[in-house]
Amino acid sequence: MPNLSGVAGVDAGRMEKVTLTHKEIFERYLYAGAISRDPAAVAALFTEDGVYEAPLLPDGHRLPRRLAGRAAIQSGMSAFHQEMPSSGTVNGGQSRLVVHDTADADVFIAELDAVLDHPDGQREQVSLVQIFRVRDGRIAELRDYFTP
Repeated sequence: MPNLSGVAGVDAGRMEKVTLTHKEIFERYLYAGAISRDPAAVAALFTEDGVYEAPLLPDGHRLPRRLAGRAAIQSGMSAFHQEMPSSGTVNGGQSRLVVHDTADADVFIAELDAVLDHPDGQREQVSLVQIFRVRDGRIAELRDYFTP
């Protein structure tokens, strides 16, 4: 690690905490989940007591409506990604993302119209809205509004 003593704003041997923007948090979540489909990476973005909820999912869906805690989030996402019906990959150039900040600095809303490219050349659009509550740079609660 480089010696940062003498650099403005840095105490000898101490790094300041970096704060992520809401868009950066969402982009990390998108990359870990929809793009790389890495359940461990998704779970690592949550606080230890984080909660993932998908209230529009029907009863009996392979992804439970509520997952509480990193271990449950990792397990639930793992099962969901293994059985995911879509083999498409996210086309970042064709997808649309809008991140809305709210009056509560810990809450933001993401609107995503994702375009998925399939191996057979077909394209599929998946639209969703997600409400994030963050704490210390991690997702404390995520309400994911999508329909399978």
